[in-house]
Amino acid sequence: MLVGHKTYQRQSLFLVFFVCTLVASILIVRLGYLMLTKADYYGVKAKELHERERTIKAERGKILDRNGNVLAGNVSVSTISVIHSQVKEPEKVISVLSKELGIEEAEIRKKVEKISSREKIKSNVEKEISDRIRAYKLAGVTVDEDYKRYYEYGTLASKVLGFTGGDNQGIVGLEVSYESLLKGLDGSILTMATAGGVEIRNGAEDRKEPIAGWNLTTTLDLNVMEYATQVANKLLEQKQAKTVEIIIMNPQNGEIYAMVNAPEFDLNHPYTLVNGKEGMSEKEKMTALNAMWRNLAVSDTYEPGSTFKVVTAAAALDKGVVKMTDTFSCPGYKVVEDRRIRCHKTTGHGTETFEQGIMNSCNPVFMEVGARVGVSGLFEGMKKFGILEKTGIDVPGEAATIMHKQENVGAVELATMSFGQSFQLSPIRMLTSVCMIINGGKKITPHFGMYAVNSDKTRMKKMSYSSGKKVLDASVSEEVRKALEKVVSEGGGKKAGVDGYFIGGKTGTSQKLPRGNGKYIASCIGFSPVDNPSVIAMVRIDEPQGLYYGGVIAAPAISTLYTNILPYLLKE
Repeated sequence: MLVGHKTYQRQSLFLVFFVCTLVASILIVRLGYLMLTKADYYGVKAKELHERERTIKAERGKILDRNGNVLAGNVSVSTISVIHSQVKEPEKVISVLSKELGIEEAEIRKKVEKISSREKIKSNVEKEISDRIRAYKLAGVTVDEDYKRYYEYGTLASKVLGFTGGDNQGIVGLEVSYESLLKGLDGSILTMATAGGVEIRNGAEDRKEPIAGWNLTTTLDLNVMEYATQVANKLLEQKQAKTVEIIIMNPQNGEIYAMVNAPEFDLNHPYTLVNGKEGMSEKEKMTALNAMWRNLAVSDTYEPGSTFKVVTAAAALDKGVVKMTDTFSCPGYKVVEDRRIRCHKTTGHGTETFEQGIMNSCNPVFMEVGARVGVSGLFEGMKKFGILEKTGIDVPGEAATIMHKQENVGAVELATMSFGQSFQLSPIRMLTSVCMIINGGKKITPHFGMYAVNSDKTRMKKMSYSSGKKVLDASVSEEVRKALEKVVSEGGGKKAGVDGYFIGGKTGTSQKLPRGNGKYIASCIGFSPVDNPSVIAMVRIDEPQGLYYGGVIAAPAISTLYTNILPYLLKE
């Protein structure tokens, strides 16, 4: 019995020894494999564990006007952080940072006492403040250089330029459209750290320099923008209007010299409401901010009213269904099916030619011309002049045209559409279509971006846009221009005239929905020179108080605008 027990013990010990030997052999083989085969791989991993990466922000590219004036630039700021393991005077650190940064001590204490490699206290700290913090020479407090967007002209072109967030990323406007060019490429600093991830003071650093973003040159003209803004703000005040929009561009190539959306907002303080109310909830405030940032010239839609008669006239002349010398009769209204649709002159214009109908902005004339063109003909014309599609402008949020389905357009709808009612489109869409009609009949794309240059000026990117496609015969374009010149020299747009310049144009007045609410939109489009237009402008006044006719309040704004900018823009 005893012999059997000893035999069993020996067998057990042998088994244990065998297993241990086997395990040890496997471990030795595995270790050898790791040391010989994977040494480089795990060396890199070990290094990563003992390095801490800090980002060096790239300077964002500037946005410039066409003459090189900086519209959006940068100022030096700093990011303040604490490294727990290096803090020697925690109470002093808390006190100083609280005082200099305007942050509650309790909030800073949480970060100072947190055991971590690095805790960010605040970013976008002004240089003056960060210099003061640096002067304290507080152990464990780091001051890293950074950049913050700065807009030299404050509110100017705010809804076009847009702004950036805390991370310097574009939020709206051109800042978003050209984000990929403007943002640059962040650099980094790799610092040695302990196994716990705590940075080692005076340790070796690997530095990767940041690459600044590209500078964007735009079509905007600072001088034109400043004066257009003055005109818009004056209209806003005088007419106690809801908003005023002004667009000025080159009808030959789509370059936009100015786009004003009054009231504008302060780009350096974009979260401060222009007309904020006490006690607003966060949701209400956010809704109000989105409305404040909205570029209405691009993102809003409205009934264009009589400015659309330019499109109807061009479509009819292009189809050959009317001549400028054709005569019409206006008794002050026109009956379409069971509807009596009146002219703005209720006593009527009497007998008049088509050219006179354009000059007088006579609704019955255009209803008759619209009937001659027909539904398919009008839609064909609108398609030619881009009415049914977006312009492709290089800022976000462009609104699409709200139009009847062609198959649902009856006689009444056709009549009202012919003089610019019962559908909606954006101001930039309306203006761009008129450009295509008066520029000799070629398609253009409205735009702001001209070219971008990288930080070391070794590369350039020139923006290209769809243009040049013929949409209208040059002879028809000339006929329309001559008629629109008479609108200003002899017709309903007289107040848009400027001594010494030949100006063509068309005014418009439309009632906002629902009908009968007493709210109107007054507008006027004007261009010069008439024979070869190189400047076109639109003024749109939303909900003016008192007199609201486009020929009475919008046309004079075109005249005021052109009196000051035409000598400048046409000097060459």
